[in-house]
Amino acid sequence: MINKLKNILGKEIIPGFKGKFVHGKDMTLAFWKVKKGSTIPPHEHIHEQTLYVKSGTFELEINNKIKTLKEDEVCVIPSNVTHAGKALTDCELIDVFVPTRKEYSN
Repeated sequence: MINKLKNILGKEIIPGFKGKFVHGKDMTLAFWKVKKGSTIPPHEHIHEQTLYVKSGTFELEINNKIKTLKEDEVCVIPSNVTHAGKALTDCELIDVFVPTRKEYSN
């Protein structure tokens, strides 16, 4: 399947986090636009998550440790590890989730 990102419909998953999603058999690729000040509360999931900061500054809390991720930085969040986040600026983020995040399907 080939598509243009601009042709994929976005949806706001939580306030301030608007995503566009591409799903494979075993993974989900998420392109996020996040508004400054938007937060995602502490949570965990079975998915291994790789987070890439395309632009902006994003504060990530993993197991009660806070890290500030800036443009061009990447982080791997293991499966079932509690994490949370906050956009310190407007951000563009890219996530890869394994296995597929079926709840992000349109």
